[in-house]
Amino acid sequence: MKYGFSKAVNLSFDEALAKVTEELKKEGFGVLTTIDVRETLKKKLDVEFPRYTILGACNPPFAYKALQAEEEIGLLLPCNVIVYEKRGQTRVAAFDPMVMSAILGNRQMEPVVDEVKARLERVIAAM
Repeated sequence: MKYGFSKAVNLSFDEALAKVTEELKKEGFGVLTTIDVRETLKKKLDVEFPRYTILGACNPPFAYKALQAEEEIGLLLPCNVIVYEKRGQTRVAAFDPMVMSAILGNRQMEPVVDEVKARLERVIAAM
């Protein structure tokens, strides 16, 4: 099952992280959490891992609509966006909220999911 969309970008890791954060902001998303996976794995397991950051992005109006339609949607929020290095390339990816919609089977969620997906696709396309 494909559960996200991604692309390789011609930016350094740090540039991609800054740009994706900026593009998310343009689409009404704020970053609630930033998880540096590489740093966490080094601290907790003393292992080396490529640069990999998870951004927990939230668009409050859509989160509110989603919570009104589906009380336990918080299990699937925020929308995760990742920036990572793979074979010398920087990649950016976002979770496809249509997967969330398929899991829930709640038709009230469809307009919210459609709009969030469109916004996240614009973020990735702008990279």
